[in-house]
Amino acid sequence: MRITQGTFSFLPDLTAAQVKAQIQYALEQNWAVSVEYTDDPHPRNTYWEMWGLPMFDLRDAAGVYGEVEACRAAHPGLYVRVNAFDSTRGWETIRLSFIVQRPAKEDGFRLDRTEGPGRTQRYALQNRAYAAG
Repeated sequence: MRITQGTFSFLPDLTAAQVKAQIQYALEQNWAVSVEYTDDPHPRNTYWEMWGLPMFDLRDAAGVYGEVEACRAAHPGLYVRVNAFDSTRGWETIRLSFIVQRPAKEDGFRLDRTEGPGRTQRYALQNRAYAAG
């Protein structure tokens, strides 16, 4: 199963040149770029671990890509993503977010359905790796 979160998630993994091109595009829009990683890509887990601070002052795609590579090297079996923030109006908004590294085996999620009174149905997503026990 392939986790599909963020931009480009339905496409094959981006090459190094494609990642650099997307970072360059974000920098040309004056967006700040950050790198994050996690072992739990559950859709409700919006708070991934930050790799350093957001790079508000960095204008060189090679410098940002160096941080991406450093994060990949430090966390080879985890998910790594790049985010681009637009702070032009005084508040940060993610304009671009994409996964640049995935584990070799992605466990995916399980959808649990519970039926309640009056035809009510409730759904819960569970990460298969955590729900296996």
